[in-house]
Amino acid sequence: MSKILRFGLIAFVLTFVFNVAAVTETNAQGALQEILNRMDEHNKLLKTLQANIKMDKLNAQLGEHDVTEGAIKYLPGASEKNIYVRIDWEKPIVEHLAVANGQYVLYTPRRQQAIVGKVDKAQGNAKANGALGFMGMNKAQLKANYNVKYIGQENVEGGIPTIHLELTPKNATSYKSADIWIDGNGMPVQAKVTEKNNDSTTILLSRLQKNMKISGSDFTVKPPKGTKIING
Repeated sequence: MSKILRFGLIAFVLTFVFNVAAVTETNAQGALQEILNRMDEHNKLLKTLQANIKMDKLNAQLGEHDVTEGAIKYLPGASEKNIYVRIDWEKPIVEHLAVANGQYVLYTPRRQQAIVGKVDKAQGNAKANGALGFMGMNKAQLKANYNVKYIGQENVEGGIPTIHLELTPKNATSYKSADIWIDGNGMPVQAKVTEKNNDSTTILLSRLQKNMKISGSDFTVKPPKGTKIING
């Protein structure tokens, strides 16, 4: 895989909305309100995040999964344009992705090449930010951009209990829907973006370390001399 996930959050990654009218069952309304309030409180307290990351890209037509794993460092921002992300993909190949100020650099040592460009134009592995974007949204952002539906309680990989929310964009987007899974602390630990052709990208975070010190230099990838630079 040689490219990146687009910001949508979560890309997430991502801007969520809350629409009470979209939920008709009283119990579901209460659960949705509670989890969205919990997400808001969590967002206020989250300063930095380090975690393991797993990305599963599904080709719906072929029924094939392309799975990539690595480690992530994340600094939330007021909008998707000032979110800082560093992903060091480890499997199946080594790649280093840095996202800052709406720009990205994806360096692949094995190919001796680096793809650079704008986040909103990213593809492939660079597109991971599309799902990640959803993971940083607050209640107001969700309400402004999505109809939110409470699906229920589900365990994600590793047996982590979460609440599953389905997000349908109010306005035209490049994808048709998104889903997020929120743990008991109000942290979205999984996000899925489904394209109009039913292809999907799912991001799972695990082994979370919150509010640890992260250097600003961690969000810079500097390919060595002689690296081929490609405009993405």
